[in-house]
Amino acid sequence: MVTFETWFICFDIFMIIGLILTIILSSIFLLVIISDKTCHTLPMMLIANTCFSQFIFTSDILFMIIVTLKNDLKQIDYQDSLCIVRGYLSYALCIIMNCSFLLQALHRYILVVYPTRLFWQTKKIYILFICITWIYGFLSPLAFIFTGDITYDVDNQICQIPLKLSFSLIFAISNVYIIPTFLIQLIYMKLVRYVKEIRKRVTTGNSLFRAQRELRMVRRILIVLTILIIFGLPYTIFILISFFTEPPKYHFRIAGIFINSSSVFVMIALFQFTEPLKVSMLKRINLRPTVIRTIT
Repeated sequence: MVTFETWFICFDIFMIIGLILTIILSSIFLLVIISDKTCHTLPMMLIANTCFSQFIFTSDILFMIIVTLKNDLKQIDYQDSLCIVRGYLSYALCIIMNCSFLLQALHRYILVVYPTRLFWQTKKIYILFICITWIYGFLSPLAFIFTGDITYDVDNQICQIPLKLSFSLIFAISNVYIIPTFLIQLIYMKLVRYVKEIRKRVTTGNSLFRAQRELRMVRRILIVLTILIIFGLPYTIFILISFFTEPPKYHFRIAGIFINSSSVFVMIALFQFTEPLKVSMLKRINLRPTVIRTIT
């Protein structure tokens, strides 16, 4: 029988509230982008991909936490038939969500460094990129199901890869966080270098302004990812601990409260940094927005 603690219920309810708020925000943003013709641009299509992946990912986590709450209330100490599937989807959808930020940064980089290569700035090519990231996201952790790497943790009432030094855990973390974050940072550093170079050259003010504008956008994408990284620090610390010794008994519960809370802040930051979405939203509630700059 699983040991019952009162704070389990408090944590579960708090996470459920945060996840529901994220689902509501991502749904509203998607509806606004779809219904407003001024948002039917390539950058906004990539934003919509992020909102949709966030919506699907959060829905899976919400289902996971609801089951955890039910198990905590009834003190159930065995997994249900969909537990492994939910665990697999959490890895797959998190990869897709983080890759959506990578696609946004890639678009900004191509727009600045290769402005004459129009083929790489079309919606068709980015729809292809989106499809590739979704396919890769679902295929990458698929092997975990067949190898039995995703197991049921009775103390945390969740199906995940156990925290210990293993190829499966390192592979999962690399795909979920390390690779997308590293590539976005690489794109940002290359854009910084590019902007410094064109400042030294004789160039039009328009080219420099556009490069600086896109650099700001990549910086904002990096800020959003930084939010995820900061809230994911407890989970990262527990992973490092697990490489040398046993992590805390309720590590997934403790890390989950931080990771799941980050989704709300990510959606707020996404709204704040996406001027067309903000303008469209404020128009709908009859407020006049103060437009500082246009990002598309």
